[in-house]
Amino acid sequence: MPLDVERLLDQLTVEEKASLTSGSGFWYTAPVERLGVPRIMVSDGPHGLRAQPGDGDHVGLGGSLPATCFPTASAVASSWDPSLLRRIGEALGREARACRLSVVLGPGINMKRSPLCGRNFEYFSEDPFLAGELAVGIVDGIQSQGVGTSVKHYAANNQETDRLRVDAQVDERTLREIYLPAFERVVTASQPWTVMCAYNKVNGLSASENPWLLTTVLREEWGFQGLVVSDWGAVYHRVPALLAGLDLEMPPAPRSPGEVVAAVASGEVPPEVLDARARTVLELVSKGAAVLDLDETFDVDAHHALAREAAAESVVLLVNEGLLPLAPDTSLAVVGELARTPRFQGAGSSQVEPTRVDVLLEELRAERGEVPFAAGYGIGTTGQDEALRAEAVEVAAGADTVVVVLGLPAADESEGFDRTHLDLPANQLALLAAVAAANPRVVVVLVNGSTVVLGDVLPHAGALLEAWLGGQAAAGGIADVLTGRVNPAGRLAETVPHRLEDSSSSLNFPGEAQVVRYGEGVFIGYRGYDASRLDVAFPFGFGLSYTTFALSDLEVTTTGSVAAGSLAATVEVTVTNTGRREGAEVVQVYVGDPDASVARPPRELKGFTKVRLAAGASERVRVVLDQRAFSFWATRQGRWAVEAGTFEVAVGHSSRDLPLTRSIEVDAPRLAEPLTAGSTLAEWVADPVGRELLAAEAAAGQPAAVLDSDLLSVVGSMPMSTLANFGTMTPDHEALGRMTAAWRARTGDLS
Repeated sequence: MPLDVERLLDQLTVEEKASLTSGSGFWYTAPVERLGVPRIMVSDGPHGLRAQPGDGDHVGLGGSLPATCFPTASAVASSWDPSLLRRIGEALGREARACRLSVVLGPGINMKRSPLCGRNFEYFSEDPFLAGELAVGIVDGIQSQGVGTSVKHYAANNQETDRLRVDAQVDERTLREIYLPAFERVVTASQPWTVMCAYNKVNGLSASENPWLLTTVLREEWGFQGLVVSDWGAVYHRVPALLAGLDLEMPPAPRSPGEVVAAVASGEVPPEVLDARARTVLELVSKGAAVLDLDETFDVDAHHALAREAAAESVVLLVNEGLLPLAPDTSLAVVGELARTPRFQGAGSSQVEPTRVDVLLEELRAERGEVPFAAGYGIGTTGQDEALRAEAVEVAAGADTVVVVLGLPAADESEGFDRTHLDLPANQLALLAAVAAANPRVVVVLVNGSTVVLGDVLPHAGALLEAWLGGQAAAGGIADVLTGRVNPAGRLAETVPHRLEDSSSSLNFPGEAQVVRYGEGVFIGYRGYDASRLDVAFPFGFGLSYTTFALSDLEVTTTGSVAAGSLAATVEVTVTNTGRREGAEVVQVYVGDPDASVARPPRELKGFTKVRLAAGASERVRVVLDQRAFSFWATRQGRWAVEAGTFEVAVGHSSRDLPLTRSIEVDAPRLAEPLTAGSTLAEWVADPVGRELLAAEAAAGQPAAVLDSDLLSVVGSMPMSTLANFGTMTPDHEALGRMTAAWRARTGDLS
């Protein structure tokens, strides 16, 4: 039965209210036994539950219940399929109910600012639009089962280096356009039960003590109705955090309730603020308590089958020179220790105790009988590499085709530290070169949570699969793609660069002296590569198939208006499967504003849809873009804005394969700043009313040289108030005052 929250608030003491805001134990909210308020359990779970009933271990990392380990976020993001994410979410919700877990701590939707971030395997994408749509899918799925989510890590948590102290210094426009939109999307569309604040500072204030983030933006602008919980250990000063909008500190610090009580007694914390925080906790407990008396189970086999389907849908086919799918009569050898000792998930707080684990070598042998195998390299050790390599060469030479499995060892990427390079291990690259010399028909399978450079791989790969960390059924999913049971439909959710140095954040990551400056601004990921016209190994959105697709007959129609806030563009295109197999294509829609008055990327993803077609079939698909798709954050106006002019709507297969483009004209109200004495001469001349007033003052006896084009090129950037001091060039201060007043009157500006 739901709690009577308002009655409880009347009956709770200040001490009890304070205790509610600090939780109890590592994974539980605080109970109030006197009034029948139970405790509820929360647990990590972005790609599988890590529930620890009871007190858990001292850092909450071991001894969790068995659960289905689904593909990590970096993998499943490559599906570009929110409906698949919803199905995974529903499964996670059922598993949570089976262990009486009230809130799943996920998904993680931070941007992949740098390919070095050690936690990139937990995050979806370098693009906020794609991340937001995928997050809506999994949040809706989990919460459809009566279980809450915790969208994290809010905000600008994009590195592990010094993550508890580092100050992310990032301008508001970049925050609004890159690092906040995925959170905004899932909050406004799905109302997650909780949002988890990050460890780091944002522009000088810890996220847990940042009222602009937690109250102004999250609650007041976006209308968030749920609870703000800290990341574990992210509260550094309990009272300022309480005042800023943090509801629940986890895990509880023994001193925190007493500090809150003292702050209420001293008047530092108004009683109504503590009531608001306690009310939010009680509302969460009221919803979460519904699972406490359940006696449910989940279908382990069905969830494993879903994990296998998701793993296959996450595979991205990067290269295929006719080697895939494997022909049934092709003799096969498998090389690579990772084919026998699978790595399928990341390390740290997301690590799951799987219900079972598939092994690629076993999957292929089940399909084809005895398949020769050689380890080829050691994981984390190199003492036997030469002998292992020689054995692998011999095995590879005796087969028609060899599948070589390469990837990052667990020690290379984890929560808690960032990577220092993007390279695969040297012993694996040496193996690949030796095997390819013995047998040029090489299929490479990559197993890694985050991007690696491929310059030493591509020359030797007749086919290349990026399989990511695909969860406990990853091997089955990879086998399904290799053999053709599944036609690969994955598309890259992040760019694969040639070099780390090509990444726009490389000169600023991870900062120094506890400060990291987001100097690249809005130009992260493909936005930066495209703006710099840098060649990349594989672009954002790229992925091959065992069939081919064509796009035709693009139409873009607009309705509404910018002035009314109702501008929309409907994008329609025909998709045709021009090959001989059923397959799925991701139709991607990008928008560019080539004449923008601010620096904008050449193109930005603003819509997509995934369509599955039989061989030879066609379908007309539609993607609707709202006004936000054409907007940028106008910092001085403090709002989203659209400028009048020409926009380019491009449709295609990746950010760099956009065969269809249409230009549309958009009418919009003037966006320029109000004219004042501090405005430049060029700004006055560029404004129609301003130019008229300036000309009128000149005609009334002020110097007329002010409108001379040659002079304007020299002094146009100078403020009018400065030029007025010269006395011979422009209207004087008295005339400037008249002009400013007249401009306000005629434009209706009240600023």
